[in-house]
Amino acid sequence: MKPQVYNFCAGPAMLPTAVMAKAQAEFVNWQGKGVSVMEVSHRSKEYIAIAEKAERDIRELLNIPNNYQILFCQGGGRGQFAAAPLNLLGDKQSISYIETGEWSRAAIVEGKKFASAFVHKAMTRDSNGKVCVEDSSLWKTDPQAAYLHYCPNETIEGVAINEVPQTDLDLVADFSSTILSQPIDVSKFALIYAGAQKNIGPSGLAIAIVRDDLLNKAHIDTPSILNYTTLAGAGSMYNTPPTYSWYLAGLVFEWLKDLGGLEAVAKLNQAKAALLYDYIDSSSFYNNDVAPSNRSLMNVPFTLQNDSLDAEFLKQAEENGLVTLKGHRIVGGMRASIYNAMPIEGVQALVSFMQIFAKSHEVK
Repeated sequence: MKPQVYNFCAGPAMLPTAVMAKAQAEFVNWQGKGVSVMEVSHRSKEYIAIAEKAERDIRELLNIPNNYQILFCQGGGRGQFAAAPLNLLGDKQSISYIETGEWSRAAIVEGKKFASAFVHKAMTRDSNGKVCVEDSSLWKTDPQAAYLHYCPNETIEGVAINEVPQTDLDLVADFSSTILSQPIDVSKFALIYAGAQKNIGPSGLAIAIVRDDLLNKAHIDTPSILNYTTLAGAGSMYNTPPTYSWYLAGLVFEWLKDLGGLEAVAKLNQAKAALLYDYIDSSSFYNNDVAPSNRSLMNVPFTLQNDSLDAEFLKQAEENGLVTLKGHRIVGGMRASIYNAMPIEGVQALVSFMQIFAKSHEVK
């Protein structure tokens, strides 16, 4: 009998089983119409009802104020690396960036195409030698910058910034890997954006939440498909949107509401992360190199006592239904991504396997 499969991929990540089951049931005959939802015109009243409900549900989940537009975009997070400066620079010449890992660095590379980048490298190590992020009070920024950009959760390094930074600048954040995992105060941000493929739905979709007063500032050369004002005016349907991804995102929003909203989801995520981190910390066979204050609830990287065992660990893990645990090539080791859709049973199965593997291979 094959074991239950738990997918720890960093993205595209697993989707909730209940969502997949509903999508499967509706796949070829949506609402009794004899067609799939992906075959329905995005201009039809039926599809517009899907889109409008998805927008209402995410607004409710995140308690998004009325003076923010919610845009369903294409191009993923990388598209937003360019869209943000193109839309928000206005007459400013620079952007302040906080660098904490690969994804914040990628945003910087893109931003430099449009403005001068004032970069503060905030990664350091604490007194125990663990990777951590400097307190935001120590961050150096350009006071004349259009905004301050940061990434609250670096998926590759497993490093999180758990407090909203204090700054006089407009705050822009790449929430791709942490959105909808816990409540956030949207009103503290000028722009929040997120690729969908972690906690929202399938890849191919991105969501941008932008404050109204920042519209109508786009550079004249901004492509229309990246222009927030154009998208807002067209209800995110300036062109044919990724309709099936949008539909699935709406099912995920319904699932999150059924769980009790983001307060309930946050408790589940904290329990999952604590279970895995507590075991790693109690073991001499495994190690996590991130300071507890900056540990990600979504992405848990870890190494083995002997990296020559990595291949065997991954092989046996897959045989036990624990897939996609290989760490990113930049940092190596292992990485367990435990987004909203990962049930606590998956984390329990991983910890149980890790215990057995360590007992079998630990150096005495």
